[in-house]
Amino acid sequence: MIKIRKESDSMGTVEVPETAYWGAQTQRSIMNFKIGNIPMPQEVIHMLAVVKKSAAYANCDLGILPEEKRDLIAQVCDEIIEGKLNEHFPLVIWQTGSGTQSNMNVNEVVANRAEVLKGGNLHSSTRFISPNDDVNKSQSTNDVFPTAMRLASYDVLIKKTIPALEKLQQEFQSKEKAFQDIIKIGRTHLMDATPLSLGSEFSAFASQLQFGIQALKNTLTHLSQLPVGGTAVGTGLNTPKGYDSLSVSYINKFTNHVFAPAKNKYEAMASQDAFVETSGALKQIAVSLTKIANDIRLLASGPRCGLGEIDLPQNEPGSSIMPGKVNPTQCEAITMVCAQVIGNDTAITTAGLQGHLQLNVFMPMIVYNLLVSAHLLADACHSFRENCVEGITPNLKNIAQHLNQSLMLVTALSPHIGYHNAANIAQHAYHKNLTLEEAAIDLQLLTKEQFEEWVKVDEMI
Repeated sequence: MIKIRKESDSMGTVEVPETAYWGAQTQRSIMNFKIGNIPMPQEVIHMLAVVKKSAAYANCDLGILPEEKRDLIAQVCDEIIEGKLNEHFPLVIWQTGSGTQSNMNVNEVVANRAEVLKGGNLHSSTRFISPNDDVNKSQSTNDVFPTAMRLASYDVLIKKTIPALEKLQQEFQSKEKAFQDIIKIGRTHLMDATPLSLGSEFSAFASQLQFGIQALKNTLTHLSQLPVGGTAVGTGLNTPKGYDSLSVSYINKFTNHVFAPAKNKYEAMASQDAFVETSGALKQIAVSLTKIANDIRLLASGPRCGLGEIDLPQNEPGSSIMPGKVNPTQCEAITMVCAQVIGNDTAITTAGLQGHLQLNVFMPMIVYNLLVSAHLLADACHSFRENCVEGITPNLKNIAQHLNQSLMLVTALSPHIGYHNAANIAQHAYHKNLTLEEAAIDLQLLTKEQFEEWVKVDEMI
């Protein structure tokens, strides 16, 4: 049987597990929101602790919080940031749309853990540090939670997502250089077109990712503007002058990033457009990666009855019934991830529409989906690069065969004999199962020597 203790808030007394550092408001959330099993992301909890630590230092500097309380709050926040108290944050994302209960979860844990560190116990009716009056001083959930959302998302994007995308983009650039002298047939509408180099084909992949990475980086300016100090509706009620900039300076110190107070705190709290913007960039990247992965699996299709112009690493058996079958599994995995990211973006877009007056109340869901997208894309890019792209090799035999069989090489003849005559050669070759050269000579439209002079694939790219 679980031992309990009693905690109280403005609504009365609640029974809480004896060893839990959370208090009454967290327990009420556990009781009232039994919805799913997706916990509030640890990144958000840890960044809420960064905000609390920064607030404590700012409040102390401004003369409204004693040093002893500052130091205790900071000590517990460091434990939270280091992941030592993760089990004390049990709330799910499906709660109040402002994140109030997770904010209070952090406030309560900091206050109760500080009491223990000071030598007290959780059964005491009076506490040295108050969750609301000390840990939450100069704050409201309405400015603290969206600040933590931004810190968590920015941190993951900078440290994980963007580096993974850049490494994949660089690998495509490497393949572009390695394959630049391999001439192959191009395809438009999935039909034969004029030639290009395999390197040029891969250059498109590299360029797509380059634009996507830049689009993502462009969103960081908006995302790095923090509403901290806006308190309830953006006015900064109950904060001392200079608190916002001082608090942000400590946030920068503790995160090693560069954030700034929001130029308009009303916008940063009433809307979550920064996340809509960032998610839109992640969606753009997901769209690009889907196109890239689909092209790669088309080019690798076969091994004997498809295009088969490139070979992919053979990582695992592909069928439980067809012996020897190997599938483009990394292409499948990353395109599934991309589908999820696009779905997450739809959810974030819908949530962004729901900013009612001075507060968006879909924030836990927004940050959860953004972080899922950021982590998934990073992991998928690493896997795709390491287990697929790095090991791609050209199938020179199939490339040459397709190139030599293509009827679209006839395009090189148009400037010499006209579009109509060139089309007649292509149609004649197709229907009579002839080469272009044989068809041209058969129709007496040019000589063998003229064909060889005018149809040179290396001059067509």
